[in-house]
Amino acid sequence: MLKGFREFIMRGNVVDLAIAVVIGTAFTALVKAFVADILTPIIAAVFGKPNFADLTLTINNSQFLYGDLINELITFVSVAAAIYFFVVAPLNKIAERRAKGQAPADEVPPDIALLTEIRDLLASRDGTSPTA
Repeated sequence: MLKGFREFIMRGNVVDLAIAVVIGTAFTALVKAFVADILTPIIAAVFGKPNFADLTLTINNSQFLYGDLINELITFVSVAAAIYFFVVAPLNKIAERRAKGQAPADEVPPDIALLTEIRDLLASRDGTSPTA
């Protein structure tokens, strides 16, 4: 039982996922600090409100803390933008550069297609089946 668990844990995708979670958590903390310490004060300078968490709405003695939602929304959009521009876009560029010069796996080069056609024609003339 422990051997199976060890094999499961040592599988590459489980270890990669664990590393991704740890790095993602650290990256989120970094971006959240950037938003709280840099971006929110810039937005506050433009709109005149230093902390959005203080914004509330009261209806029938129920208090809605929509300012905190605004802070979290800014953080989420910032994290998503940072991940896109610093991780996804560069990886897409790298994949695009690697794909240049490589024929798609489904596409057969013209010379191979011609040779295959000649082989099949010769095999059909001789009455034998073509080999792969």
